[in-house]
Amino acid sequence: MKRYIYTFILLTFWLGSCNDDDFLTREPTQIIPSDKAYNSPELTLSILADLYNRYNDFGTVENWQSLSGFNLAFWSDSGSYGAFQNNSWGYGDWRTWDYGYIRDLNIFIEGVTASEGLDEAYKTRFIAEARFLRASYYFTLVKRMGGVPLILEPMEYDYSGDPAYLQHARETEAAIYDFVISEAEEIMEMLPNDANSKSRASTGAALAMQCRAALYAGSIARYGATTPQVSLPGGEVGIPAERDEEYYTKALNAARQLINGEAGAYALYEKKPDLAENFASIFYDKASNPEVIFVEDYKLQTGKRHGFTISNQPRYGAEEEEGGRINPSLNLVQAFETLEGELAPLPNTDDSGNYIAYDEVTDIFANRDARLQGTVIVPGSSFKGRTVDIFAGLQMPDGSVISGDARGQSKVVDGTSMQVVGFDGPIDGLEHVAQSGFYIRKYQDPKDGSGQRGVMSDVWFVRYRFAEVLLNAAEAAFELGQPDLAAEYMNEVRERAGITVPLTPGDITFDRIAHERYVELAFEGLYFFDLKRWRIAHLVMDGTEITSSGITQDIGSATKRQTQPYGMWPYKIYNPGNADHGKYIYKIIRPTRVTASDRFRFGNYYSEIEQSVLNNNPKLVKNPNH
Repeated sequence: MKRYIYTFILLTFWLGSCNDDDFLTREPTQIIPSDKAYNSPELTLSILADLYNRYNDFGTVENWQSLSGFNLAFWSDSGSYGAFQNNSWGYGDWRTWDYGYIRDLNIFIEGVTASEGLDEAYKTRFIAEARFLRASYYFTLVKRMGGVPLILEPMEYDYSGDPAYLQHARETEAAIYDFVISEAEEIMEMLPNDANSKSRASTGAALAMQCRAALYAGSIARYGATTPQVSLPGGEVGIPAERDEEYYTKALNAARQLINGEAGAYALYEKKPDLAENFASIFYDKASNPEVIFVEDYKLQTGKRHGFTISNQPRYGAEEEEGGRINPSLNLVQAFETLEGELAPLPNTDDSGNYIAYDEVTDIFANRDARLQGTVIVPGSSFKGRTVDIFAGLQMPDGSVISGDARGQSKVVDGTSMQVVGFDGPIDGLEHVAQSGFYIRKYQDPKDGSGQRGVMSDVWFVRYRFAEVLLNAAEAAFELGQPDLAAEYMNEVRERAGITVPLTPGDITFDRIAHERYVELAFEGLYFFDLKRWRIAHLVMDGTEITSSGITQDIGSATKRQTQPYGMWPYKIYNPGNADHGKYIYKIIRPTRVTASDRFRFGNYYSEIEQSVLNNNPKLVKNPNH
């Protein structure tokens, strides 16, 4: 059967030529037969580019909500308030089942393999890239759905009326992970060993995928025993416990190949003396960035761009006067340690419970892990050269508060008109201001015009980076009983953040591993899968409300309750003649739109297979607890 490849070519025809009889019998010129498409490097690359563009990410800068769920942030957007008023997720949430994409990848692999017009070097790379994308999508599937049918060639319907031969049963979850890991192993030598290749598959990207997949499989094997109800008798969900060390070993070996430079010169990004700005720069500096391994890239000049900065920049003085949707939660903000490595809440009160008065609104964040202000815009910090004006009101001597319901509002106090609330908020319930007291910094674009609709941003979305590889290696080493190696890799990441006291092998615990990933990889689309693979999501999000005292407890615990996003607001002290006049205090708050608490059910560990898919293929079995 002849296949046709659709390309995005616009042809203009002179209408007067339509009286040519031959014209009506010609094949469409905007459709290219596969025997021609796969004989041209340019056309083949254009088809491959479309397959890259269809890569399925869990989180992406094109959808700001997707990067900020699970109470990493409050969503200051009135259309999103419902997310904090519903206490559980549907079983179909997060699912994907795009076998059309898999079919197109299989057709591409088959077409390039059969090509007689492509040089072998082109064929080798194109096939390896398509296999990388196919393995990546099967990894996406297994993370969400468990074991799925493994289809590695394009299937054709014979119009016999019996489609049974097209129906495949689900493979085991382990078999899909094995496929992803083995594919990465087989193709890595076929791909460029080039650390400068960021948006196309490389040896480094294949190793990073192998490392992450093997780590996930190992943790499901080890921790799946804690949730026996999250399994199926045929192994479609669940991985045998005896395979845990096998997978952890593969994860560590893949990580060490990257760490040792076998896939190119990858390293932590350390170009700027300001450690907070250095961390933020990882996500927008495209010039000789050694940390980034594989990305979804954007380029303004080609029209591929996104509006993440438009949606999330501090509102006051911003281009379009718009932004502020992702408000990082106090839950996350207080998780960043002191520079001495102490896990402690932000000190807003003294030992007697009295509010601490700070000279400057930024002082409460002093001496903290630099990743805090590389990830979060805190009150008094700056973005695009403008100080972010966040304070919630005037704290009066009698304990009352004078505030406003409009950004930057002024009121008459003691006969004088003065500003009573920040131009960037917070104002409870007012969308697009810092309702938690914070804005997001990660993935924000500092270039002029990035917050403007006519320009937008070309900041890339980082899928794999070197710091995650180090943390993957640390986790695998810890699980294999090598805490000294785990400490070594974790300390590399922590030293870059300015933490001065290194971890010792005795400090390495599961909680430490989980905590380091939480702060380093926040808003990168990985937190949810960590909770799932460790089988602790139902503990972290158990449906129980968080109290104002409970929010500051158990910092650093992997199972600390995260069912609701909290905030912390600064207030300016108004008390003329008093030594604290003009200073700032901080109060812990919960946004009033947060009326429910998240509950993760056992049925949420694997997404529900749509009923239409089950109807079309009786060989499929449902996921557990659905």
